[in-house]
Formats: sequence, C-alpha cells, structure tokens
Amino acid sequence: MPPRDQFRALLVAVVWGLNFPATTIALEHFPPMLMVALRFILVAVPALVFVPRPRVPLRWLLGVGLGIGLLQFAFLYVGIAAGMPSGLASLVLQASAPFTVLLGGLWLRERLSRRQGIGIAVAVLGLAVIAVHRAQVAALLPVLLTLCGALGWAFGNVCSRQARAPKPLHLTLWMSIVPPVPMLVLSLLFEGPHRIADSLRTSLTLEALPSVLGLLYIVVIATGVGYGIWNILLSRHPSSVVAPFSMLVPVVGVLSSWLFFDELPDLVELVAGVAVVGGVLYASRPPRVLLENPVVAVTHSSRTSP
Repeated sequence: MPPRDQFRALLVAVVWGLNFPATTIALEHFPPMLMVALRFILVAVPALVFVPRPRVPLRWLLGVGLGIGLLQFAFLYVGIAAGMPSGLASLVLQASAPFTVLLGGLWLRERLSRRQGIGIAVAVLGLAVIAVHRAQVAALLPVLLTLCGALGWAFGNVCSRQARAPKPLHLTLWMSIVPPVPMLVLSLLFEGPHRIADSLRTSLTLEALPSVLGLLYIVVIATGVGYGIWNILLSRHPSSVVAPFSMLVPVVGVLSSWLFFDELPDLVELVAGVAVVGGVLYASRPPRVLLENPVVAVTHSSRTSP
C-alpha cells in the first residue's frame, strides 16, 4: 500500500475511533435499533435522490448493506446500550480484521504473506491483552453482541471487495438503503412505538442536543467520510492488506473515551495499544526486497509515483 493510501487508512481509524464516544452520547437519547434506522435513513434519502446507483451486482450491494449496515451496527448499538463501555467496544469490534482475513482466505482465496501474518498476530495479541484486562469490568452479553457486530463488518468487507465498485463512495451511500426498513420493524417490535415517538418528539430539545450532534457526526463523518475512504481502499487493495488498519481504531477509541468519559487507560492497555500499532505498521510495510535492492526500488517508485 503506497504512503498516500496508508495515510487515508490512518484517517479512517481516527474517524471511526471518535465514532464510539459519539455513539455512546447519541444512545443516551435514542434507542439503539431506532438509531440504526435513523442513521441510514439520513444517508439513504439524499443518496436515492442525488447519487446514481452504483454499477455493481445487486447481491453485493445487498451483502454490503446487510453486513456493514445492518448486522454490524444493530449488534454494536444494542451491545453499547446493554452496558458495553465505548473504549472496550472499539476494541472488541476490531475482531473484524482477523474475521475479514479469514473470510477473504476461505471465500476469495486471498493469500496471506508471512509479514502480514506476523503483524496481524502481534496486533491480535495486543487486542487480546486489552480484552482480557477490560473484560473484568464488562458483562459477557455485551461483549458477545459486539463480536457479532465484528463478524457482520467482516462479511460486509468481503462483499465490498467482491463488488469492485467503479465509484466506491456511491456503494457506501447506496448500501444505506438496506438497513432502515428491517431496523424500523425491529424497533417497533422490541422498543415499542411509545419509546420511538417519545425520542423523536423530544429530539429538538436542548437536553437532546448532544445526542443529536453525536448522531450527525455518525452520519456525516463516520459513514460518509469513513466508509467512503474505506471502500476506495478495498477497491484498490486486497482485504487482507486493508483490514489490519482497523486495529488502530481501538487506540483512538480508548483515548477518546478517556477524554470524554474519564475512562483512564492504564499501563497494560497502553503497552498493548503500542503492540497493536506496531503490528499494523509491520504488516503494512513493503516487501524487504524493495527496500534493499536499489534497482527494484527505483523501478517500483517510477511505476507508482504520480
């Protein structure tokens, strides 16, 4: 992956890391299933009006919407509403990276290099250390719900890779048409019409303002900007190369949760976070031959420079 795309992947990690405290704040007012529906309604309506349908097979459009849109966020939001701390949620959801690599290998026959394998293993080890340490303060059910969200994200990643959309941002916007209807039905069944009506009726009050701003951040920045860049990267590179960058998200998530909610990370989490960052950076380095062979390096540079 060239440096420009590495920077874009890092930017996505920051955007998605800040998404977790924004989600926690938004869920203080909106019930979780309704919030999933609102999130994607606010994206789907302008997409249907102003954005042409992406030229991808319908099955992959539905697959991306089902995995990334519906399954990931339904399980994640319900998990956070059930008591999952935002910092821990940002960590556990990154199980999507090894899930994506596993699905890519089984489904797409993508081969994992030795360097990528070592880097991902180090990053996963760092994630496991943080998970074991933080799981002491979280119930089991919210963790399992968030893991289900991670599996949904991985499924959506592989579908996005298979879609190979000529304009990935169009795919990002159009996949938002999938979650609203089923999530509204689920919200009516499990959250009830009274709770839905009450949250919508009071959404313009001063007390609801932080939650509304959190929802807008999720819609505009996390969805529009974050997934737009992410799908561009997946269209250019194998999912096994792109997915490890998502392991940087919990670093931002833990730090931002510390700033917003005073969830202070301790030494164990900081050391494990360094392992996550180091593993991702190691996995994304170019092959050693390009660094040691000047002729090959110059040839490679001349082919990739603008």
